[in-house]
Amino acid sequence: MKVLAIDTSNFTLGIALIEGSQIIGEYVTNLKKNHSLRVMPAIETLLKDCETAPGEIGKIVAAKGPGSYTGVRIGVTIAKTLAWTLKVPLSGVSSLEALAANGRYFNGLISPLFDARRGQVYTGLYQYGESGIETVHEDTNILSSEWAAKLKEFGKPVLFVGQDISLHKEAIAEQLGDLAVFSPPQAYIPRPSELAFIGRDKSEEDIHHFVPNYVRLAEAEAKWLEQQGSSQGKK
Repeated sequence: MKVLAIDTSNFTLGIALIEGSQIIGEYVTNLKKNHSLRVMPAIETLLKDCETAPGEIGKIVAAKGPGSYTGVRIGVTIAKTLAWTLKVPLSGVSSLEALAANGRYFNGLISPLFDARRGQVYTGLYQYGESGIETVHEDTNILSSEWAAKLKEFGKPVLFVGQDISLHKEAIAEQLGDLAVFSPPQAYIPRPSELAFIGRDKSEEDIHHFVPNYVRLAEAEAKWLEQQGSSQGKK
């Protein structure tokens, strides 16, 4: 079965096509450009180069967040549309889990992270076991200093993965000291082929109910809900 994976959840635009245990093709860029204009041409180019017709695709996998609100929506929407049009299963994978896969050979815990501004990060905690990547702590939105303090309680080495590491390195190192290991630049961005392999074995999503996982509300949504609560209280 051929699996098409799509990741537009952050600056990285990643498309991959796999079949069985083979990576047929992979397209990756790490540019601050509009994914909405580039993702479909990227898919078309990859399929053409891999001599694969859309009807040969047996499953669609999407990075479902967290990440850029707009970016996550673009990828999820395109994945849902393709799965519906091709009448194939759809699976979602945490964008952080896909990034954590870059640390598969690290003997310890893996903490992928994306910057969430104001000292905060989107992160989670993973490790590799006999069955593959495992979730140790669900994805969350938290101050990097607070997250590092939580990780210190495990008393194990932690590999931090992601291109936003430099923004939080000082706060993390202050808490964890030598237990903090920072990945090299080669492991900063997620590989869409890793996304494809993880998603291949994930349960199928209901296309109509499949939605992004933002981990936290967009600021505008949070303010709107706060206003609605205030309005209700005044009645």
